[in-house]
This record gives sequence, C-alpha cells and structure tokens, in this order.
Amino acid sequence: MGASQATDLQSRCGLLRSLHKAGAPLLLPNAWDVATARAVVAAGFPVVATTSGGVAGTLGCEDHEGAPGGEMLAAAGRITRGVEVPVTVDAEAGYGMEPAELVAALAGAGAAGCNLEDSDHAAGSLRDPHQHAEWLRAVRQAATKDGYGLVINARVDVFLAPFFAGDPPEIQEELVPEAVRRANAYLEAGADCVYPIALCEPGALRHFTSELRGPVNVIRLPQTTSIAELAALGVARISWATLLYREAMARFEADLASLDE
Repeated sequence: MGASQATDLQSRCGLLRSLHKAGAPLLLPNAWDVATARAVVAAGFPVVATTSGGVAGTLGCEDHEGAPGGEMLAAAGRITRGVEVPVTVDAEAGYGMEPAELVAALAGAGAAGCNLEDSDHAAGSLRDPHQHAEWLRAVRQAATKDGYGLVINARVDVFLAPFFAGDPPEIQEELVPEAVRRANAYLEAGADCVYPIALCEPGALRHFTSELRGPVNVIRLPQTTSIAELAALGVARISWATLLYREAMARFEADLASLDE
C-alpha cells in the first residue's frame, strides 16, 4: 500500500469512528457487491457496510464462513475500490487467521472497519469470552503497530441461537448479563463498538445499553422498535445485516416467477 493510499485509509477510519454517536445512530444498509454499495452511497449514506451472508451468496456459498476468507476479502476489496466512502467489512469470525494476518488482509482490502463475531462456526458454539477478548486485543495491537486505525465492531452472539430457535422475546432479558459481560470485555480489549445481534426486546435492549461502556450497534429487525426509539436508548449504530439482500433476492425470484404470466 502506497503512502497516499495509507493516508486515505486512515482518513476513512477516522471518519467512520467519528460517526459512532450514542443517540444519533449511524445507519448502515448492508451491501453485497459494488453495485449495491454504490446505491447505498447514492442514497446519501456516509458509510458502506458489507453483509457476509450477501457476499457469500454472490460467491455461491453459505454464510458463517462457508466461503473462503480470501474470496470474501477480495470481494470486500472490490467494494472499497468502487466507492469513495469508508467501508466496514463483515469479516465474520476472522476466517481462522492469526490477528496480524487478518489485520494485514483487512488493510489490503481497504477496510476502514470490520465486524468480528464471537461464534465458533466449526464448533457450533460461542467462543470463550476471555479467549475471544484476548484475540480481539491482539487484533487491536496488530493494527496499532501498523498505524492502522481499524474500527472494530465486536459482535456478541449470545442472543442469536435463541432468536433462530424461535424462543419468546422475554428470554432476552435473561441473557443480558452474559451479553454485557462479553461486550464490556471486548470493549476493554480494544473494540470500538459492540453488536448484540438479534437483541430486539425493548426492555432487554435498554438494560444492555445502560450497562455498556461504549457504543452499541443493533440490527434493524422487523420487530425492532423505531429508529427514533433506538436513538433514545443510546444506540450508536444500526445495520440491516442480510435483510436487504434477502428482500432483494425474494423480489428477484418473484419477478422471475411472473415472467411467463
């Protein structure tokens, strides 16, 4: 990476970090290729976020590290080169890379930020929070050593399995203490923001944000409260994960089905 490219990347990292403001959330409609990223920018959004599920889908693979990390990061690089705004990359659980290797790959892709989740996809479970915090600390240290202002969004997956299992929203309150424990450990390790994906019950979300020592990202699920109410709860970042990709594919499939009518 040349000096001018490094300077530009640092500028994008700084801008992305500055947009994390509790009560005035950064809105991140997730893109999955250059065309959708450019549409996000054309719509007036100041940052592009990728969705691993959407990117993996365009590669013919499944989400949750079903696609090779190199191909996922190559796709991210095409997106960062295709727009003039910061791009935060969904890097899943890091693709089995060592921290320094992952940081170098993200910098090479031009990522101003990244999502890093605490799921162990190979084991089908959550990672030990202490070990994951130390791994995040090593990622931060590797970025700092390289003078790279990477914005780390640490995803907390405590709520994810119960959500997909169809458990009632009321159970989320029971999971808040564990999610808070993990999230604060990740912030202390050097994460800039935490992302309790699938947390949507208003009381549980209020409890979570009240005990956090840093910015909070939430997903805009259909059952999530309004953006204004999320802002009032102190949320700093709102993303759509795979929802827009799924809606786009559903519309495409519906259009295909109607072509012979």
